[in-house]
Amino acid sequence: QVQLVESGGGLVQAGDSLRLSCAASGRTGMRSTMGWFRQAPGKEREFVAAVSWSLSGSSTYYADSVKGRFTISRDNAKNTVYLQMNSLKPEDTAVYSCAAALQSYGSRSDADYSYWGQGTQVTVSS
Repeated sequence: QVQLVESGGGLVQAGDSLRLSCAASGRTGMRSTMGWFRQAPGKEREFVAAVSWSLSGSSTYYADSVKGRFTISRDNAKNTVYLQMNSLKPEDTAVYSCAAALQSYGSRSDADYSYWGQGTQVTVSS
């Protein structure tokens, strides 16, 4: 069983930065993916970014809408994933959720993720 706890959301102005954290408890395994998804009011949940790792290394994946502005990273020792969000735009406003897909690599579909955090609100004002 894996539990995920997010933190770091808040209210910022356009152009500002925020860093979200997702602390995982439990075994995430030697080959897994942790990702961030977001859901704005009235819209479907969408993929934001993911980091996959295995014994041979790690890879990161981004939605086109955040590429170049957001950076996902993982601290192995702390079993924590971060989402650094720069140059925030009002359209980035959403509830951001962390998720884990064990024994999976490169997952962009929320259907592949079995474990989810409670979500954290990010609001970007113009």
